[in-house]
Amino acid sequence: MKITELFNVSGKIAIVTGGSRGIGEMIAAGFLANGVKVYITARKEAALIEKAKELSDLYGADCIPVPCDLSTMHGMEEFVTFMESKEEHIDFLINNAGASWGEPYAEYSEKGWDKVMDLNVKSIFYLTQKLTPMLSLKASAEDPSRVINIGSVDGLNVPVIEAYAYGTSKAAVHHLTRIMAKRLVGENILVNAIAPGPYESMMLGAAVNHDYSQIESRNPRKRIGSPEDMAGLVIFLCSRAGAYTVGAVIPSDGGLVGTAGHDLSQS
Repeated sequence: MKITELFNVSGKIAIVTGGSRGIGEMIAAGFLANGVKVYITARKEAALIEKAKELSDLYGADCIPVPCDLSTMHGMEEFVTFMESKEEHIDFLINNAGASWGEPYAEYSEKGWDKVMDLNVKSIFYLTQKLTPMLSLKASAEDPSRVINIGSVDGLNVPVIEAYAYGTSKAAVHHLTRIMAKRLVGENILVNAIAPGPYESMMLGAAVNHDYSQIESRNPRKRIGSPEDMAGLVIFLCSRAGAYTVGAVIPSDGGLVGTAGHDLSQS
């Protein structure tokens, strides 16, 4: 029952997709600070390598950059082949990589729709599918492996912003999480989702010119999410403390969804 045992994740191996910035970086940092070896992915090689070095130096831990494009089957296959060449197994897979696309309803393009759906939904299914043998290798009833899919409150509520594929994709992520959880729990792989509200990120920042003051004023907690908020929830789900949580979609949003009636349009 001690905290050091309930929330211990040290010695584990994790993959965090989209791990070079935003929520992915927060999750990677939380793992590294607590003794997890972390592989991070992103498309932009230089920025990814720089971030991995920064995090490795900051936490005195192994953060390994793997540049790849997970929106394509070829990119996923290359990544899985690389992981198989480096590790016998993995313990945690955090499916965080995502994209958005905003256009008016009458002009919303197939290119934007497909880009969002391919990365936000299809890649989660196929990357998890391809990594299942590595996830299951050392998983046991006492110490299961974990998959965490990063959804969004925009998949729980109807947003005002015209990013039609994004909210739709995140709702799909939430339901896909439940479907995958049912299939994989028998292999001692626990699948859950987190639905973040407003956190500092390039995606949200670009939409509000990196001025979060209005978003903060509308939030029941009167602030946006912090790295500790996201890292703490992920560590809970990946530790002994979260070993009985399966197929859940957990909002991390300061109360936007739970207290209802608040405008989620900027989330």
